[in-house]
Amino acid sequence: MRRSWVIAVAAMAFAAGCGDGVETAAAPSPSPAAARRMTVTSTAYADRGTIPRRYTCDGADVSPPLSLAGVPAGTASLALLLRDADAAHGRFTHWLVWDIDPHTRRLSAGEHPRGAAEGRNDFGRTGYGGPCPPRGDRAHHYVLTVYAADRRVSPGAGATSADLLRALSGHTLAVGVLMGRYGRG
Repeated sequence: MRRSWVIAVAAMAFAAGCGDGVETAAAPSPSPAAARRMTVTSTAYADRGTIPRRYTCDGADVSPPLSLAGVPAGTASLALLLRDADAAHGRFTHWLVWDIDPHTRRLSAGEHPRGAAEGRNDFGRTGYGGPCPPRGDRAHHYVLTVYAADRRVSPGAGATSADLLRALSGHTLAVGVLMGRYGRG
């Protein structure tokens, strides 16, 4: 009986990941109660829309404004991860932030969440690095995932996305995703 349940859960997870071939969430293994979804939106672009130049390496290279809804009760902190799902060598991390106050519902463009920590992106810098796909590539898909955690997650200074996902593993209450596209022609 248990094996059938595990196979069924794995099949549902696989099916949920199918669709247009674009990764929509890179969630760590959430607890069974973590079927909750949050809503992540931006006034700068719609989900699956084009990311405006201002928020990329070709513009001001500032993080976009964000709004969160549906953060579950019991959330101790929020974390954020922005990755390029179409990078040549796998996912490329553009931004990772953790220990965001659980009451945060909005971030302005370019805002560093007060009291939160930022990790090292794949540009080798701490903080936000906007979309910057190679010229001539088709538009890349950028997946911004927000995690509600049941505890503060502190993977440490200079942490990478792998460190953050390990810290979130088993502590994720809900996940929200905003996907955008950007190409440089």
